[in-house]
Amino acid sequence: MTEILEKPARTKPTRRPKQRAVRMPVARIAAEQGERSKQQQRRGAAKALVLGGVPRVDLLPTEVLVDRRQQAVARRAWLGVVVIAAVAVLGVGAATVTNVASSQQLRIAQAQSTSLLQRQGQYAEVRDVEKRTGLVQAAQAVGGSTEIDWSTYLEQVQDSLPSGVSISGIDVDSASPLSAYAQAMTPLEGARVATLGFEADSPSLPSVPDWLDSVHRLPGFVDANVDAVTLDETSGHYTVKMTLHIDDTAFDGRYSEKTK
Repeated sequence: MTEILEKPARTKPTRRPKQRAVRMPVARIAAEQGERSKQQQRRGAAKALVLGGVPRVDLLPTEVLVDRRQQAVARRAWLGVVVIAAVAVLGVGAATVTNVASSQQLRIAQAQSTSLLQRQGQYAEVRDVEKRTGLVQAAQAVGGSTEIDWSTYLEQVQDSLPSGVSISGIDVDSASPLSAYAQAMTPLEGARVATLGFEADSPSLPSVPDWLDSVHRLPGFVDANVDAVTLDETSGHYTVKMTLHIDDTAFDGRYSEKTK
């Protein structure tokens, strides 16, 4: 038998309805594409896709996860409390050790002070003598503050006189540590602390200007005046009366602190 194969009937392709193209502004399309790319990047950063990994699913309730977080926070808080307590204990211990050491040093210092006071009591008489000596030295410094070594000073006055002239009489008026020395009322006269008046016997008529020049070299010299020159007809000698004013540079300072 001969089978007759019928050709399949040709089916006309179905025409799809043409979609109308929607025209959109180019700037808007670029903005939407940029926004989509940003969202895809955020999703990929939030949850990376792992290929070939073991699938895992967290079936724990949310309350369990929250409880675990709270327990972790509580553990950190208790750990901070323990650390603070340990630091406080260490500080208290260090302060206690320092206090004990300071108390011990104080007791040692008090014992040494008591021993020194006991030893000083053995030398009470020596301390009294030192105090008296200090008072005597202070009294000497005050009393001798206006002292002039008149013996040495008169020798210097004698050396300043011309040859053959000798001192026959002296009159000394010096300052006192208890009262100020009276000053001259004449404006041209300088300040003084002592006045030396003396009489000199000269076999010949002295040269008064030369004599006054010679006494200028005396210590503490302020000024000098020749009061009178008289002739003794019996002996033929001249008597010269001179007044010499002296300032504080003539003080010997024997008891001052500078000479100790």
